[in-house]
Amino acid sequence: MARQGGRATDPRKVSQELFTLTYGALVAQLIKDYEKDDEVNKQLDKMGYNIGVRLIEDFLARSGMGRCNDFRETADVIAKHGFRMFLGITPAVSSWSAAGDEFSLVLDVNPLADFVELPDDHNQLNYSNILCGVIRGALESVQMAVDVKFVQDILKGDNQTEIRVKFIKRLEDALPAGEE
Repeated sequence: MARQGGRATDPRKVSQELFTLTYGALVAQLIKDYEKDDEVNKQLDKMGYNIGVRLIEDFLARSGMGRCNDFRETADVIAKHGFRMFLGITPAVSSWSAAGDEFSLVLDVNPLADFVELPDDHNQLNYSNILCGVIRGALESVQMAVDVKFVQDILKGDNQTEIRVKFIKRLEDALPAGEE
């Protein structure tokens, strides 16, 4: 049987493009629904948080990794394993604070931002803010409270995309009310 079309397609590449375009449609709908960039950013973070809470279980099951010993190891696992597993990229870990409680993830490529140009009237929009929520949700699920935010974004004219992660505190294992 003759092959249709004559070009080979990488199914993973098609899936990545579909994911990118679907994410773009989601952000466009949020912009229509909420109008203000700050509200859209909050919604993307909230969605990402909910994804991160669930994604960490999949990550731990698929990777076979145990608990990290310190925040530096956590940063390496996020960059070298988490981003690679779910987005196919490996951001650089850099700009550690003197106290060792804050670092940056620098993305050479942001797969969520393919095919995207931010309109001039949305200069406060953190288009990929869902990533901040995913990191925050995943780390909170393993008892680490963190603050995660974009500090640079290629979509806003910066030279690179940089996500800043700051350790806040270790959370205690929470037991349901009435259990000890």
